[in-house]
Amino acid sequence: MKIPDYYEVSVRLMKVLDTAGLAEKARWKRIEMWTQIEELFAVGLCENIEKSHIFGSQAEATTTSGLRSDTDFIYLNPDRVLQDLQSWEPGSFSYLMLMDDTTPPGYVKLQQVCCGIPYLICHKQSDILMLDRYGRSCLYNNSIYLKLDTFPEHHGPANTKTLFCGDSNALNTTDHVFAFRNRSWPHTASEWIKRHREHNWPSQETIFIIQQSGTLLVPVGQKSSPERHIEWRISVSYGEKILIWQFNSTQYKCYVLLKMINKHYIKPMFGENVLTSYHWKTCMFYMIEATPTVLWQPQNLLHCIDLCLMKMCTWVEESNCPNYFIPAENMFLDKVYGPVQRKLANRLHYVLRQNGRYLTMIPFDGIGQKLIIACQSSITRINDITTCTCSAVMITLELIHKICFELLRSGVQINQCLFERRYSSHAVRQEIVTILQRFYCSHLGSHLVSQYLKQQTIDQDGLDTAYELLLMGSSSDVASGKLKLATFHLLQNNVTLADNILQDIEKNYTFLVSNVKFEYLNKSIMLRIENENISTTDVLRYYVAFPVPFLPSEMHCTPRALIPEMFRSTGSYQGSLDPFHDYWQSWAVVDPRFYLHFLQYQCYQQQNKITHKKVALGNMVWVMRHESLKYKDTAHNLLAYCLRKDRLLVQSYAVLSKSMKLKNHHNAAKWQIACLLNVAFRWLGGRH
Repeated sequence: MKIPDYYEVSVRLMKVLDTAGLAEKARWKRIEMWTQIEELFAVGLCENIEKSHIFGSQAEATTTSGLRSDTDFIYLNPDRVLQDLQSWEPGSFSYLMLMDDTTPPGYVKLQQVCCGIPYLICHKQSDILMLDRYGRSCLYNNSIYLKLDTFPEHHGPANTKTLFCGDSNALNTTDHVFAFRNRSWPHTASEWIKRHREHNWPSQETIFIIQQSGTLLVPVGQKSSPERHIEWRISVSYGEKILIWQFNSTQYKCYVLLKMINKHYIKPMFGENVLTSYHWKTCMFYMIEATPTVLWQPQNLLHCIDLCLMKMCTWVEESNCPNYFIPAENMFLDKVYGPVQRKLANRLHYVLRQNGRYLTMIPFDGIGQKLIIACQSSITRINDITTCTCSAVMITLELIHKICFELLRSGVQINQCLFERRYSSHAVRQEIVTILQRFYCSHLGSHLVSQYLKQQTIDQDGLDTAYELLLMGSSSDVASGKLKLATFHLLQNNVTLADNILQDIEKNYTFLVSNVKFEYLNKSIMLRIENENISTTDVLRYYVAFPVPFLPSEMHCTPRALIPEMFRSTGSYQGSLDPFHDYWQSWAVVDPRFYLHFLQYQCYQQQNKITHKKVALGNMVWVMRHESLKYKDTAHNLLAYCLRKDRLLVQSYAVLSKSMKLKNHHNAAKWQIACLLNVAFRWLGGRH
């Protein structure tokens, strides 16, 4: 799936999820509600419980009514847990954490400490103490449970109670876990504190808060361990809650969608315990830590989901899911291996191969059906917008009509060559309408952005509408619409997003049409098109690149270096223009391949990547020398602009002189020369 498709679906998916109760305002209201419930629930606890907490999906607000997630109550035992005997206090009932070669990564054993003196009890057995292989008296992990008949079900470390509505419809289940609190950070998780984080997530302040909050020891051992009855799992529940509360809206919704995908596609085939929501939570933590924050934006939601799915595929194929806080702990141990491993990997790859269509099948809260409706209604909305604002952008229609005329003429030729036996003339016209709509959306979106940017007060709703139009138009051909979308991101200082789009264009750039008029496709591409039964619309989308035009009405959405091209015909030259054939002289039009490298140069300049910027500059020179450009003067002028920005004034003047030789009249190089002389005089004045 191409980047524009991800963008279009992601923006609509974000809005659909808001209707399922995942809007930011609703999210924080639910978190506040469960925090208050936690405080109320702590009132009246029995003396054997120090405190209670609520964790899991409900406290994190990472669930919906359709998911019916559990509510996790954790009750803290008042006895102290020590990492070393130096922190022992006289008279306190304590246990020492044992972390050695006899305990698996992520687990500990609790050896009883004498109350009177800091003495470790050995060779003593009772109802709650068992001897390990070294004869140490360790706490039996089932002894901490209160024997309550109201919690008959047992899931791992939890006693479970199911709440019902009526006779058979389960509303929710509550898991009750009795655990110890370890207020010091465990030595086995020290790597997490010192870990190098390129993107500064989580922040040092957050790491300090999590470290101070400590961990929990829950009564469950590793399944394959011979001493699993006296092992306790280290749980960083406090830290996980803090990290999830710091998720931005995109990260938050991505996690909920991963849980929905797991419950719909994985759980029916493999049961509850093979791939759990905790595995996806771990996957989210690793992905956010390894990727730049700017990636996690609404328009990238679907892309982020796919990245997490690919990460999980890698873990399944390696049969290793490292715990986020204690990477040595493999959370796939005794779960994902053999036939289960192969089937699970195949299932995840099946979901990935659907290129986002898997979302339309999600039944929870009607997400799938709502997404289908949202995408369909968006097209209708775009049509309504274009109809309402048509009179405001008549100059845009001139370009569309010109492209449509040439497209229809060349499109008929292509269909005669390739699709004559399969397409009727009506089908060809329908394709032309589709292509026309994409081009119209791209230019209309750019026009609206320009109108909103020139206002003193920014209309965010208007910009969102314009952005949707640019997304719709970005799939018009190989490059033109995408380059306009990248230009918009650059003007908004979203350099990373612009760079991602430019990389995608460069990767998929297979054929260049340097004019509005088509040239015949080469034989190898024609053969591929015929064998793969590709429609005319897809031929344009994947094999053709139009020039990139900017109309005067789009001036505020045009790179500064291109604006002089709109004023190339002034004074005495305007009278020589043919109003029918030369109306494009007031446009800024640039060849797509050259403009691609020009935008890359702009991105690298803003990111201060000197080496990459030189490469982009070299690519611009190479395109000028080796490719047949329609707008050579514009290419020379843009190259001269870049050289001037790099203080290469002599080279800039030489390029502008070549531009004037190519085209003496109607050339914006004169504006560039005036700017160059101004810079030169100021620079010389500064030197002296």
